[in-house]
Amino acid sequence: MNIEEFRTYCLSKKGVTEEFPFDEVTLVFKVMNKMFALSKLDRIPFQCNLKCDPDRALALREEFTDIQPGYHMSKKHWNTIVVSPALPHKLLPDLIDHSYQLVVDKLTKTQKETLKKL
Repeated sequence: MNIEEFRTYCLSKKGVTEEFPFDEVTLVFKVMNKMFALSKLDRIPFQCNLKCDPDRALALREEFTDIQPGYHMSKKHWNTIVVSPALPHKLLPDLIDHSYQLVVDKLTKTQKETLKKL
């Protein structure tokens, strides 16, 4: 999956928007204003940051060396993973779906109702 395929897949999810909140190269995908995916457009090869259940993240990092813990301000975020395109092609859409669903599950009742109407 390349950056354009990643972008198209993320935007295919219900209620997803994209923005450049930090700089002109950090593309962020949100559902109901909550971030679930991020990619730096200036990284070659393409990488993305996704939310992940901590247990699943640990298992994925053990199985795939191309999955690393995400970092923010030099601190590890164990519920965030950094994914490279070297992973099996079918795994990345599954990880995007997982990240999206983690965020949707934490939305308020009102936000979930709004999302259903979209």
